[in-house]
Amino acid sequence: MPVRVVESSAPSQVSGANSGSTFPPVCTLLSVGQAFSGTQNVSSLQKDEAWRVNVRIQGCDLDHGYLCGTMEALNVPMADTPVITFWEGEIVDGTNYTFFTGNWEATPEDDIRHWTKFPSFSPFLVRIHNLLFCADSLLF
Repeated sequence: MPVRVVESSAPSQVSGANSGSTFPPVCTLLSVGQAFSGTQNVSSLQKDEAWRVNVRIQGCDLDHGYLCGTMEALNVPMADTPVITFWEGEIVDGTNYTFFTGNWEATPEDDIRHWTKFPSFSPFLVRIHNLLFCADSLLF
């Protein structure tokens, strides 16, 4: 879901510092109270639909790689009122969570295929491929 920053207030209480990590420094956009807006695009064989969404971060624990918040979807077809959803997420930090999910029967190749859809992933691709190659060679 493409989003843009609507509100850029000073970060609230955010724990964790990612010390010793080879990943980028902590992002101040991942803090309680941050708000984003964008468009949710849904495609199917029958039709393509899009509607505006507002997302607000309600909780962020960088030490444990946890993030949660709400998403308000506006003008959703067949919904008379905005649809508000609570969500929880995992922060890819290289300590608590990596680009490899190990969930939903996804293989490492499935995960790489997913992440390469995002242009901002490209700087990590070589490193991720190297990790995958090293893991495979240890297994065989």
